[in-house]
Amino acid sequence: MDYRQVLALFLPILIDQAFIVSLNLVNTAMISSSGVAAVSAVNMVDSLNIFMINVFVAVATGGTVVVAQYKGSGNHPMVSRATAGSVTSVAGIAVIIGLLIMALHNQVLALLFGAATDEVLSNARTYLIGSCISYVGLGIVQAVCGALRGVGKTRASLFLSLNMNLLYVLLNVVLIYFLHMGVWGLTLAVNIARFAGAVIALVYLFKWDATLHLRIRDLFHFPLSMLKKIMFIGVPFAMEQMFFNGGKLLTQVFIVSLGTYAIAANAIASSIAIVLQMPATALSLTIVTVVGQCMGRGNIGDARKFIKAFLWLGSGSLALFALILMPFYYPIVSIFNPPDEIVSDIFWLLLITSVLQVPLWSVSFILPAAFRAAGDSKFTSLVSMLTMWLFRVILGYVLGITLEYGILGVWLAMNFEWGVRGVIFLLRLRGKMWYRHKLI
Repeated sequence: MDYRQVLALFLPILIDQAFIVSLNLVNTAMISSSGVAAVSAVNMVDSLNIFMINVFVAVATGGTVVVAQYKGSGNHPMVSRATAGSVTSVAGIAVIIGLLIMALHNQVLALLFGAATDEVLSNARTYLIGSCISYVGLGIVQAVCGALRGVGKTRASLFLSLNMNLLYVLLNVVLIYFLHMGVWGLTLAVNIARFAGAVIALVYLFKWDATLHLRIRDLFHFPLSMLKKIMFIGVPFAMEQMFFNGGKLLTQVFIVSLGTYAIAANAIASSIAIVLQMPATALSLTIVTVVGQCMGRGNIGDARKFIKAFLWLGSGSLALFALILMPFYYPIVSIFNPPDEIVSDIFWLLLITSVLQVPLWSVSFILPAAFRAAGDSKFTSLVSMLTMWLFRVILGYVLGITLEYGILGVWLAMNFEWGVRGVIFLLRLRGKMWYRHKLI
């Protein structure tokens, strides 16, 4: 694999990430027009959504790794079987998670966000139930896009993702901006967009794709051995995501106790921070395909070469985007209509994170993505879980609540946790254990 091929993989993923990030900004800005209670409710539920969605996205990542390694080895029939196994597994897990949360939604909201106002909780209840219904649609799209990225068809993955997200944006404009439906409009839009996206993804897989050769009955019949391969990567990553995002969810509980303004400041700062991390996030998705195919061919030297290059590119992109966007902070933050009391708080959160993420983010997120592509999922997940709970959660509570630094303390703990995790992964990269796993 040469750098032209890597660039051809990366650019569609970057465009996809740019659109998803823009979508997040637009949605946050539009729902902000419905008031602080609405944006606070959506942000709280989205922290829970991320926790749940990342479980089945983790299984989809397992499918991406297996598909990429079979593609690298040249075993095309097994590529098709891995794709079918991934779609079926992810859809099934999404259904189970959605039904479970819907059945327990009152208890979940009371446990996590009981300190919020009645108006915020009412909006949160509506959005949570609607989000759970949409999980299966999103799961199918994620599984199909993951398999397509595994074989290097990132343009097709981009096409499917854009279909779903463009529809989501258009529906939000109509339902929130013109019809003023608030959280109800956002809930309706997410369901229509995700289920329409799932239908298009399946039609593409069965009718338009010329390489995978899947049939509908393949989704209902795949070998147990294939499921084990997908779950070998997917289950540790899913457990990592549950613990990792569970920690983030717990820090959200800290923030809820700080008041509605703190929730809104966290929501807006998080939305802008995602923009700064957009190219680096695209690199972390691209490296799964690149390293996976290198490992499928047994080429460790290429894998190591690309990992180092991606780490430098990730840090460079973080620095570049911070230098471009931070001078325009006030025009950017104004689209969220924040209360005057939190504008300076958001600025300091972003400024500190913009500086610290340049050396810390890539080794903390791009590097573990590369390890998972090589089959090193258990170690990667264990480290991520331990550092999250020992540093981001505990230290976040100490700095944010005990020492009364507020939301700034919670964000400082997050950056410190990136650094600890990154050092551990860099030490792992220097050795040989990360590439000694036999997946296919």
